[in-house]
Amino acid sequence: MENRRRILVVGGTGYLGQHLLQYLLTTSSSLDIAFTHHRPIPPQELLDTLPCVKSFQVDVRTGEGFSAVSASFGQPDIVVNCAAMSVPRACEMDPDTAMATNQPSSLVKWLLDSRNDNSLLIHLSTDQVYEGVKSFYKEEDETIPVNIYGKSKVAAEKLISETFQNYVILRSSIIYGPQTLSPVARSLPIQWMDNVLSQGKEVDFFYDEYRCPIYVKDMVHTISSLTNTWISDRKKMQLVINAGGPDRVSRVEMAKSVALHRGYSFSLIKSVSASSVNRGVLSPADISMDITRLVEFLGTNPTSFHDGVKATLETIPSS
Repeated sequence: MENRRRILVVGGTGYLGQHLLQYLLTTSSSLDIAFTHHRPIPPQELLDTLPCVKSFQVDVRTGEGFSAVSASFGQPDIVVNCAAMSVPRACEMDPDTAMATNQPSSLVKWLLDSRNDNSLLIHLSTDQVYEGVKSFYKEEDETIPVNIYGKSKVAAEKLISETFQNYVILRSSIIYGPQTLSPVARSLPIQWMDNVLSQGKEVDFFYDEYRCPIYVKDMVHTISSLTNTWISDRKKMQLVINAGGPDRVSRVEMAKSVALHRGYSFSLIKSVSASSVNRGVLSPADISMDITRLVEFLGTNPTSFHDGVKATLETIPSS
């Protein structure tokens, strides 16, 4: 009989969570899959598409609901933590909630209390753990976050690396790509740029903030590859990986890529400095990342920004 493994996606109704669940369902026949959600009822579209996937309401801040996972699903072999308060301005306005949400104390406690520290914890961190004063940060570089969101993610990394035996921390850049089965409430970067540029009016974009955006399917493939590697090898993992795309781009360059594919005029893209806008939160200037470790693990380069934008726009009807 096939030796089945259990995987739990914490925050399965979010952008990455939905893409990951859909991928796992279609590619991983030897996995039993479950996900957690914060709202009382998960989106019906998601339930309809994932009929054999169990769902559990869990409050990651308090841990309420994890015991139901143990009772009904069993102790997971792999946990992917996608749950986060990820809007930097919102984190700045409510630092206590940001810390309680982004530092997964209740999740780690639940796994340790159930003597399940041999399970693999894949935790989504952020490129905003870096200070942003140079280009192409390496994983070994010092983490000096400039805002509450970054600080809460550094605290999470510290908690996991100091208390858990088997983990992978993925420092994710901006994740972009097609909309989810059940559309997420937050604005998606390529879809937003396409929408504002399609209106034919000038729009401000920053020329002096740099990231390495990662196509969502590459992030999903990374998580799936980590899962498969651990299942086949059963070797302890203690990894930190920069999870970004191969291109260092500014918001202006991102917008130009959208305009190029759609045929919008570049004159609509007004290049401004990030310092000219008060966003209510400090933002690091250049948190582009060296993704050598990611490429070596996957054995391939992630999707170029140009190709990722093209693939994303193909899923959106032209205005």
